[in-house]
Amino acid sequence: MLAIGLISGCELPTQRMHGFEVHGIDVSHYQRHIDWEAVAAAGIHFSFIKASEGMTLTDSLFCSNWEEAKQAGIKRGAYHFFRPATPVHEQAMNFQAGVKLEPGDLPPVLDVEVLDGATRVQLVSSVLTWLYLAEIHYGVKPIIYTNLKFYNKYLAGHFEEYPLWIARYAPFQPSLSDKQPWHFWQYGNRGELSGIDGPVDFNVFRGSLEDLDSLCIQYRPVLSQAHPSKLP
Repeated sequence: MLAIGLISGCELPTQRMHGFEVHGIDVSHYQRHIDWEAVAAAGIHFSFIKASEGMTLTDSLFCSNWEEAKQAGIKRGAYHFFRPATPVHEQAMNFQAGVKLEPGDLPPVLDVEVLDGATRVQLVSSVLTWLYLAEIHYGVKPIIYTNLKFYNKYLAGHFEEYPLWIARYAPFQPSLSDKQPWHFWQYGNRGELSGIDGPVDFNVFRGSLEDLDSLCIQYRPVLSQAHPSKLP
């Protein structure tokens, strides 16, 4: 991701954050091949994986990362990098065409961190449209990812119903200007982890493993195939 952090936080390796039960990473093709079994053995519980960007771009390693993370027992989530000046319906279709979510997966994520020349009103309107289309398609409220400064300046006060994933590269937890709680915190982008060659973003979840399970897409009972007239 392109989140802006403190200069000092980008120069030194990110140390694992203490005081949190649930730890995660986020990846894209920049991490190249990942040994997901080694990542799971390192105590990583979840990963957000880049799926798409804009109208047509797809991440070249999404499919392999998506399947291998699941096989390793890591909870997986897919994210779309949003381009505010690009037609939003086409962006939604780009993401949905490549991402099939299953029960146990994390909700879809919209990565919002650039304006691309859009005004604040245009940004908020297009973000709401993407979120609405994703919720209709997947049956769950998406997660919004952004950095703390961008959220406070452009998004605060408009997305109270959505889980938030906030980037802040500092030892202090994010504090949002509209007092909304964060659910995920990306606290550094220079993490070192077994199974990944090179730096990776480190994240924590604000809650327990059970809380993380409750945020994921839930299993739905199979509906009866009986004729409606024969149902009780």
